[in-house]
Amino acid sequence: MAAPSEKELGAPGSLEPLVALADRTATDVERLNRLTPELAEAVTDAGFARHFVPRRWGGTAGTFTSALGAVSAVGESCTSTAWCAALYAAHGRLASYLPEAAQRELWGQTPDVRIAAAVVPPAGRATEVEGGWRLTGRWSYASGVDHAHWVLLSSQTGAADVRAVRVFALPREDVQVLDTWRNCGLKGTGSHSLTVEGAFVPAHRTLSLPDLDRVQAGSARCHAVPYQLVAGLQFAAPALGAARAGLRTWAAGLIARRGPDGNPVPPSAGARRTLAQASAEIHAAGLMLEAAALRADTSVATPLTVAENVRDASVAVRQCVTAVGRLLEAAGARAQAECDPLQRRWRDVNSAAAHGALGFEGAAAHYAQALLVTGGPA
Repeated sequence: MAAPSEKELGAPGSLEPLVALADRTATDVERLNRLTPELAEAVTDAGFARHFVPRRWGGTAGTFTSALGAVSAVGESCTSTAWCAALYAAHGRLASYLPEAAQRELWGQTPDVRIAAAVVPPAGRATEVEGGWRLTGRWSYASGVDHAHWVLLSSQTGAADVRAVRVFALPREDVQVLDTWRNCGLKGTGSHSLTVEGAFVPAHRTLSLPDLDRVQAGSARCHAVPYQLVAGLQFAAPALGAARAGLRTWAAGLIARRGPDGNPVPPSAGARRTLAQASAEIHAAGLMLEAAALRADTSVATPLTVAENVRDASVAVRQCVTAVGRLLEAAGARAQAECDPLQRRWRDVNSAAAHGALGFEGAAAHYAQALLVTGGPA
């Protein structure tokens, strides 16, 4: 049995090498449409892959608060790197619900296992056979799959009138990656499509969606909360980092302005308003996400607290979108250049906001329904 990890995300000195490397290679990552191998290793060395792995396998079984802080910090250097880091961590948490034998296969040698996933929506075809399942099909948007050791895929099973969704764990070599990711934002996440052709998945390497709601005795807090309570946080954290970096870039340009005489040029009234409003929007988004992470770490998970977290992740990212859009508009034509870091942040934040887990209409419906059940806000 492995000893508990000492690699807590956000511990002093734990993120500096990754943040520095992500900053130096951000343009390379965009050009390649995937992380570099060195970045993937740095993400692992920083403790992301093991962050939600159970302690009995040497993992950290860490907090959502530390994950939010670490992911957003990396996002200030490279949003794509932060996105993959967040998902490697989140998929470790998802895999912790697999049966014990599967967990031993994944983490028996080390908790530093990078896991990619394509679980929403389910795709492909799973056929039950003796001892397990045969899996065939095509899945989309498997972020970070180029550097993954394992992949989680979901598929519908059962007859048409009794459909159920199962998640299957496959070693990376059982999956063919298709070089399909050419997005305008989050370009470096390598969120490619992939195919599987008749791979055998033993019964112990699969779980059903209801399994995610079953909490085993003695589980760490991070393994004892509903999936929806925390799903939005993993996608919102990179966007928060990108928005903070966009604000810093814009403000630095404002401060650096000089007149013909070489003296600083005072900001215009419009620039002052832009700075105040955008900074307040991004600050408020950070506070909302920090409160949501703390809720996930400490609060009783009720239908209302789950709905509040779904709502807050969605609204926080929309505030980041509004703020960075405001900054881009105020920066003028120069910020639209391909090499300008502000337009990269704008593309990344908008791409993150388009993820289904952050959709506002769904979040609003979820929150309204919870209020109807509970009788109103606290």
